[in-house]
Amino acid sequence: MKKLTILLLVFCQTIYGQTANLRKIDTKVKATFRCLSIPDDTVAWVGGTEGWVGVSGNGGNDWTFGQVKGFETCDFRSLYAFDGKTAVIANAGAPAYILRTEDGGKNWKVVYKNTDSAAFFDGIDFWDNKNGIIYGDPLKGRMLVLNTTDGGKTWKEAPDKSRPMLEKNEASFAASGTAIRCMKAQKVVIATGGRLSRLFISDDAGGIWRYKPTPIMQGRTTTGAFSVACWDDNNAIIVGGDYKRDSLSVDNVFYTKNGGSSWVKPTEGTRGYRECVEYISQNVVIAVGPGGVDVSNSGGMTWKPLSDDKGLHVIRKSRKGKVVILAGSEGNIERLDYSTKK
Repeated sequence: MKKLTILLLVFCQTIYGQTANLRKIDTKVKATFRCLSIPDDTVAWVGGTEGWVGVSGNGGNDWTFGQVKGFETCDFRSLYAFDGKTAVIANAGAPAYILRTEDGGKNWKVVYKNTDSAAFFDGIDFWDNKNGIIYGDPLKGRMLVLNTTDGGKTWKEAPDKSRPMLEKNEASFAASGTAIRCMKAQKVVIATGGRLSRLFISDDAGGIWRYKPTPIMQGRTTTGAFSVACWDDNNAIIVGGDYKRDSLSVDNVFYTKNGGSSWVKPTEGTRGYRECVEYISQNVVIAVGPGGVDVSNSGGMTWKPLSDDKGLHVIRKSRKGKVVILAGSEGNIERLDYSTKK
């Protein structure tokens, strides 16, 4: 692992009386980052192409990067960090691996391997430090779903009856690792796309599933919901579109206030296809994609530009705190800070 020095470039915009400062980090790493995990305002992890993984111990201001030995060709797109020492990552593609570290990324242990040529992980999340779930593209028509009850040390594949049956050309996207969200108790939400774009919901950690249709752009293998963010059982937002037509601003963001029973199209939407959406607060929501960054100060009802920075794929807020970090192509990592305007 090597430690890198930060170069700070400031981008400012006022949002409802607060100044948003985007601080860009020169990582010296040219990987494409598509997964972030921020346990608190101190610790942050990022994963990407060519086996690169980064760890920060001061809220994203400085990072230590390294390639996972033996996995230098892997594209890591699923990541969950517990603290500065312990994290779980998974690659996108076959063979599909889940790896775990307990020493800050110096050493990794393979805790699951699937050699099926169709195996492809899309996202991972946890309810607490023990109980988690990871999912992927369908195998023989059913979504790949695994559970852990020991913090990711071991994983158990769900039985067929507990794996949702997907339609032909319906799958999920590992664009940002955020098409899955674990909520309170054992509730989990997964968004799919392609021929159909639906929300799959389970209240018992993936034992029984129900689904709700979405109105987001769909019908092609390149379309659908790429990310879902849930504030609570009722309020949620989906973003996506068509990654082959990323400037198209048609039916690529919707919000719900009744748990997905009905969806509302914003009066002003995002500026095209977006790969990740994250609640910063109940009202402030940010969506990122290769074409730029958009913000809503109304819980998703209206959106406006926040940044024209290109190639960003993922944004996450710390689970315990206020730190917000963005990441994307060419080793790009940025931190978003809010300060009260005087």
